[in-house]
Amino acid sequence: MATSAGGLAAPAPAGRAGGVLRDRPSSTDPAVLALQALAHVAGDEAMGPRFLALTGMDVAELRAHAGDPATLIALMDYLMANEHDLLATAEALGVKPETLAGAARQLGGTDW
Repeated sequence: MATSAGGLAAPAPAGRAGGVLRDRPSSTDPAVLALQALAHVAGDEAMGPRFLALTGMDVAELRAHAGDPATLIALMDYLMANEHDLLATAEALGVKPETLAGAARQLGGTDW
């Protein structure tokens, strides 16, 4: 939380709760949803390392290739194969799991 001039904690900016995105994604663009999902997964202490291990990437490679279609498809395939992580990511983004599944299909991921 930011501190106001009087030293009191100011409310988090709109769309933020303790620094975490809580509003619905601003776009239904599948690439935007995948990037938002990637940010969530990468920041999660359990999902992040698991995703990196499955892809064989390290953190620097993930940063360098975060916007690449292949990376986004890999992320969406990862989520579609892991229901718990899919549900957690959908909840964090404020979307239905079906929305993420639709984005995965539009990006050209595996047909589950």
